[in-house]
Amino acid sequence: MKIQSILLPGLDEQRPLIISGPCSAETEEQVMETAKELAANGVKIFRAGVWKPRTKPGGFEGVGIPALKWLQHVKKETGMYVAIEVATEKHVYEALKHGIDMLWIGARTTANPFAVQEIADTLQGVDMPILIKNPVNADLELWVGAFERLYNAGITRLGAIHRGFSSSDKNIYRNMPQWHIPIELKRRYPDLPIICDPSHIGGSRKLIKTISQQAMDLNFKGLIIETHRNPDEAWSDKDQQVTPAELKKIIESLVIRETTQSTEDLSDLRKQIDEIDNSLLELLSKRMRVSREIGTYKIEHNMPILQTVRYDEILTTRIQQAEKMDMSGGFAKKFLEAVHEESVRQQMVIMNVENGNQNVVKEE
Repeated sequence: MKIQSILLPGLDEQRPLIISGPCSAETEEQVMETAKELAANGVKIFRAGVWKPRTKPGGFEGVGIPALKWLQHVKKETGMYVAIEVATEKHVYEALKHGIDMLWIGARTTANPFAVQEIADTLQGVDMPILIKNPVNADLELWVGAFERLYNAGITRLGAIHRGFSSSDKNIYRNMPQWHIPIELKRRYPDLPIICDPSHIGGSRKLIKTISQQAMDLNFKGLIIETHRNPDEAWSDKDQQVTPAELKKIIESLVIRETTQSTEDLSDLRKQIDEIDNSLLELLSKRMRVSREIGTYKIEHNMPILQTVRYDEILTTRIQQAEKMDMSGGFAKKFLEAVHEESVRQQMVIMNVENGNQNVVKEE
C-alpha cells in the first residue's frame, strides 16, 4: 500500500499530532466551551462522539445529527478541524454532508468486515484522512484487512489508532496495550502513521500521561485524547477524560526523542543482539529435536502427548527463574507457552507419521 499523508492544510510534521475533545458531544455549550479552551492551547483537531456504540441498550448513544451542526460551529468559530467516528453508510453520508474533516472507524466496527466494506464503498472517490482503530480483540490480520478494504476503495490517506485490546484478565488497563501488535503493523507498513489512544487503553485519566509517553518513545505519530470541560459530569466514559488544562500539562511534559539521529554507535550492540538471536534459535532447534525424541518415546510406551502435571511444573519453575533474572513473569509465560505449543505440534507430527497418517499437522 502506498500511504499518503493524513495531515490537513496548516498542520506540520511535528510530533505529536494531537486530536482531542469530549468522548461524547452532549450539548452545544459543552462542545463549544471545550473546543475554545483546546484551541487556545494550540490543539488543531477537535474530536467528539456523535454516535456512541454502547454495550447494552438504554445508555447514552449520542446526540446524532444535531451534534454535527455544533461541530460546524466549532470550525467556524475556532478554525479547528473536526473529526468523528462513523460506523454505517448513513454516518458517512451525514459526516460528509456537514463538512467533517477527518473520520475514524471504531474498534467494534473494525471487527466487522461487512461494516468496514460498507464504509469503504461509501467513501469511494472521497479524498480525506481515514483512521482505523484496532479491533476489540488482538487480531492483527483483521486490522490489516480493514486497511486493505479502504485502500482498495481508493482511500490512500490512512492512519491507525491503537486503542488497546480487550482482556478477561484483571489488570490496570481498560484495554491491554499489547504494543507488539501496532509495532508489527508499523513493520509491515512503515509509512502508516499510528495514533495512540491512551484514554481507551488506560480507562483512567491517571494513566494517560504514562501511556502517551510510551507511545512517543515508540515513535507514534500522535495522540487522540478525550477531553471534557468537566470530566466528572461527562455523560460517557468520565473516568478516562481530562480537562483542557490537564491535557496541556500532559503534552508539555512529553519527551519527544529525535527520530533522525544516527544509529552508528549502536552497531556493536546490535551485532551482539544478532549473535544472541542466532544462538537462541539454535538452542530452540535443539529443544525441538529433544521434543521429537520424547514424542517417539510416548508412541512406543502408548502415552498421550499432553502431560499436564509436567507442563504446570515447567511453567511455575521457569517463570520464577525468569523473574529472578529481572525478566517479566508475563513475558516468560507467553514465551514458554509458545515453545510448548510448538513442542506439541512437533510431537503430533511424529505421532501422525508413526500412525500412517500423512496429513502432517501444521499451524494455521
